[in-house]
Parts: sequence; structure tokens; C-alpha cells
Amino acid sequence: MNVLIKSATILDGKSDFHNQTQDILVENGFITKISNKLKNPNKYPVLVLENLHVSNGWFDSSVSFGEPGFEERETISNGLVVAASSGFTDIALNSNTFPVIDSHSDISFVISKSINSLTKLHPIGALTNESNGIDLADLFDMKLAGSIAFGDYKKPIKNSNLLKIALQYTSNFDGIVQSFPQEEEISKKGVMNEDIISTSLGLKGIPALAEELQIVRDLFILEYSGGKLHIPTISTKKSVELIRNAKLKKLDVSCSVAIHNLLFTDEKLKDFDTSFKVNPPLRLASDNKALIEGVKDGTIDMVTSDHNPINIEQKKIEFDFAKNGTIGLESAFGALNSLFSTKKTIQLLNNGKDRFGVTSSIIKIGSKAQLSLFNPSKNYVFEKKHILSKSKNSLFVGSKLKGSVYGVIANNSSSIKL
Repeated sequence: MNVLIKSATILDGKSDFHNQTQDILVENGFITKISNKLKNPNKYPVLVLENLHVSNGWFDSSVSFGEPGFEERETISNGLVVAASSGFTDIALNSNTFPVIDSHSDISFVISKSINSLTKLHPIGALTNESNGIDLADLFDMKLAGSIAFGDYKKPIKNSNLLKIALQYTSNFDGIVQSFPQEEEISKKGVMNEDIISTSLGLKGIPALAEELQIVRDLFILEYSGGKLHIPTISTKKSVELIRNAKLKKLDVSCSVAIHNLLFTDEKLKDFDTSFKVNPPLRLASDNKALIEGVKDGTIDMVTSDHNPINIEQKKIEFDFAKNGTIGLESAFGALNSLFSTKKTIQLLNNGKDRFGVTSSIIKIGSKAQLSLFNPSKNYVFEKKHILSKSKNSLFVGSKLKGSVYGVIANNSSSIKL
């Protein structure tokens, strides 16, 4: 692919052109020239866009699609189109499919379905067979097939010894174990945050204690066993404090937060709107504040859309029985950019790469073009027309966002019409 990108403000802290507005020439998928004014003797397509900014392609550490097994929710092919249109050149795919992604052949299958896509798919293999929490899956074999981490999506590891063995075993090949932070005996049958609002609505709550107890246990085991632990989508003030202290002790732990847990509180559930039914649940304003501070000071390593398509039949039902989950790829940049500075937003959308071993290129001459293109200043209200996913279960519908995405240039192609 060949294209001349005109007047693009480059946001890449590792680039010599950081914060500069430059023309960028891409030839055969590589950046061949960067200058404040480039000519176009080969008459390549010219890309001119309003308030154009470019950065390294973004990465999302927690994305679900559905295929295989739940294609009515989302297919891999359309999901990757959504990701590219939303500015993501890399996504980590969760294992919550049917069958569960728990073998070498399963990893190979989902990777094969993504070949030649603009967005690169990095599978997360299930930690246990069929994500049943009983027996470890063949982790090393999945690593050989291309798995970047191992975890049972939204399912806690109940057996403490299983987590210990998993951490010890994966340390032999630099693997990452994910442990969802929720103690099920305490959270059982809970459908939202436990507090005044859950009581007033008559809904069973999930106390912050359920998350924090699990994190305490996991960190104790990590300190004993060694290995690499990733705690996905934390949601409470105390969780931030626990992980901050663990990092001070030099434990090899990372964590993420879902973007919606930074912005929304359990107040949104007063009308029993199942769009806001997510796991972990929306918590209190004090939790939001602590999470944002954790993002700013680096305690929280990365943010995620926690994109999880759910078909309408499983959302438009009685609140107690509706499935947890929201899509979030399409709204991720605009939501983050309305909360943080654009430079911080871009940093957050790249942060998880090093942890998960995802290749990142610097915007410089000779580098492969893996670029996200966007306008950080456009204000708009997120509506259903902005949703490209097959499922439409977004809790951001009706929210004011700042910043729109043009698409990506990656894998020697572009999601933007040239």
C-alpha cells in the first residue's frame, strides 16, 4: 500500500517527530519519508483529513467476539473490521467461545481466521480445560501456537493450589496467568454493586469485598510462587491500593481497568437499564476517582474496552437474568479522551503491548506503518449509528465523547478509503 499522509500531528513519545506536524510517505506498508512538506512524484493517493493526528497503532487487552459458537453476537472478520475502524491495530481475544479456546488447534483456528486483517489478533488461551476451573489446559502447547496469556474469562480461579501451580508452570516459558478478581461465594447471584442503590432497588449486590479478597489471595500466592500475574478489570478503591502495595514489593503483577468503570457509577442502574449491567459492576464515585488516580500514577497498567458483544435477546429481558457485558471498541478513544489529555489517552492505548509481548513500531523512517489516525478535538454524542458491531449492547449510547477515529494504516493496507 502506498499513500502520502498530509499535515499529520505525530504523537509518539519515542519518535524524533513527536508533537510535530509532518507529511508521512508510506510505500509498500513502510514509512519511507517524513518531512514538513513532501512532494508526490509517484502520484500516490493523498490522505488529507481534518485535524489529523497519528500515533502508534492501539492495543486492547480484553476483547470478546463470539466466533466460534456465538456468531450471532459477533464474527471474527467483522469484529476485526470494528477494531480497525476504532483505531486498534492489535487486540487480545478472550477465550469465551463455544467451544472454549483451550488447545493448540483452537488457537491456530482463531489466528487463521484473522490472516490478512488490518488488526492483528492475539489469542488468550483458557487457563483450564473448557474454563471449568478444574484441570489446567495445555498451556505450553497453546503458547507455541501463539497464545499471549492464559485465563478463564470472567471466571475466578477458585482453587488456590491451581493458581499456584499455574504461576509456577508458566514461569518456565515466561507465560502470563490472568486471574479474574471475584470471590464467588461472596458475589453469588449478585447483579450490581452492593450499596444503598442495590438495597433501594431490591437487587442482590456484589460487594467490593468479593473483588478485594480475591486480589489479596492472588497476591499472596504470587509472592510465594513467583511467575507473572495479570489481574483484569479491577473496579474498587481498595483494589488499587492492594496492587500499588504489591508493586512496591516488586511482585510481577499487572492490572487493567475497563473504561466504563472509570466513567460510570451504579447510579446508572436506577432505571434497571441492562446496558449498564457489567461485570465487575459499576461501583461508586469514590471508586471511580481512585481508579483514575491509579491510571495516572501507573498503578493500573492499562485500560481496556472489555468489549463483549451480547445479542439483544439476552439483554432486553428482566434485569436479574440479563447477561453482563457491553461493547466498547467504537467508543474507547472518545471516552478516554474526554477523561484524560490526548497524550495520556494515546499512552494508555499503547501501554499493554510490552506486558503481553505485542510488537510496537516507532514512527520513523524505515519502520513498518502501524498507525492509528484520529481527530482528538471533535465533540459528539455517541449514538447507535456509530456502532459497527453486530451486537448493539453499548452503555455509551447517549454519552458525550471527545475525539473521533478515522481508522488505521496497518498490515500494508488501510481501513480509510483512499
